[in-house]
Amino acid sequence: MHPIFPCARCSAAWAPASTRTTATCWPKPWRLPTGNRRTGFFSHVRRSHTSFLKRKPKKNCAKVGMSKERRVDPQIQVGLLVDPAGFPLELLMFEGNKAETTAIILVLEAFQERHGITDLVVVADAGMLSANNLNVIEDAGFTFIVGSRLTKAPYDFQEYFDAKGNRFTNGEVLESTRLMGTGKNAWELRVVYQRSAKRLARDNRNINLMERKALAVAEGKSLLKKMRFLKVTGAEKELNEKIIERARMLAGLKGYVTNLPIEAVPATKVISAYHDLWQVKASFRMTKSDLRARPIFHREVDSLDAHLTVVFAALAIGRHLQKLTGLPLKRLITDLKAVRSAKVLINGQVVTFVAQITEGVGEVLSRLRGGY
Repeated sequence: MHPIFPCARCSAAWAPASTRTTATCWPKPWRLPTGNRRTGFFSHVRRSHTSFLKRKPKKNCAKVGMSKERRVDPQIQVGLLVDPAGFPLELLMFEGNKAETTAIILVLEAFQERHGITDLVVVADAGMLSANNLNVIEDAGFTFIVGSRLTKAPYDFQEYFDAKGNRFTNGEVLESTRLMGTGKNAWELRVVYQRSAKRLARDNRNINLMERKALAVAEGKSLLKKMRFLKVTGAEKELNEKIIERARMLAGLKGYVTNLPIEAVPATKVISAYHDLWQVKASFRMTKSDLRARPIFHREVDSLDAHLTVVFAALAIGRHLQKLTGLPLKRLITDLKAVRSAKVLINGQVVTFVAQITEGVGEVLSRLRGGY
């Protein structure tokens, strides 16, 4: 049902108003004849939107939960399982307030049950590094490789640092162990560290930048705010040389926590498996940007499942096309979108317009033809 009100843009006394028309006419000096009609119109709008928002599906998946983008709107969580090349294997939808670890376990168990696979290694970034999360994954029967924070690295390698300082060769790998958890629940895990010259240069640039910013605050040239390298004692502000020295000592190091035995999986394979993690993030970026998986305006669970199924299929096709052509998905969409043919009826005759295929597009099509 459309609300009605006098329209300033037409001669009719009354006209149906859509939401877009209301927004267009809002800054115009139109007025309703009586206050009662004005009040009735706005109360109708409020009732309509409120009843829409309160309409609940069979199972309400959209809930307010932890958001890395700091959103406060109801959301759903999507668990995506991919192989080392980024090809999607499993996709499940969860409530917006479900814990990340719980969602991961459910995705893995669903994949295991469907395909009868028993040996799975979970690879995750440092956001999963907590004793509770790792304990849940291990109790579920999975092995894992998780990025390690470097807070305890100086203590792990104190003897090495005392003997050689922070001098490492490029690509040097060191093995250590670490206690996870506290008390009776503590257990020892293997930690692999690697030093990279490329990471060293990047870390030193970031350290120098943060040091300059902290120095500017200490000298009163910038406003006071919380900084890693700034030490504030009462009204005194100065550089925290101890933390800066420790950061430079750890520059270039990256750690990996795993429960895989060293006899079965050497350190190089642990590092290589973790480096494939970027494929997962690339698949999520493709899903959100190239495939336009969001924003989602569905509410019913069946509609959400259907939408994500289409996205999952599109991601699988996109990854397959990437493998055949060696081109990124965005480039493929841009190049092939313009290749169109058409048949048009003109004066009773069908005229065919043949697609114009350039040399580059022809090469792409020949690669695709060889894959089917």
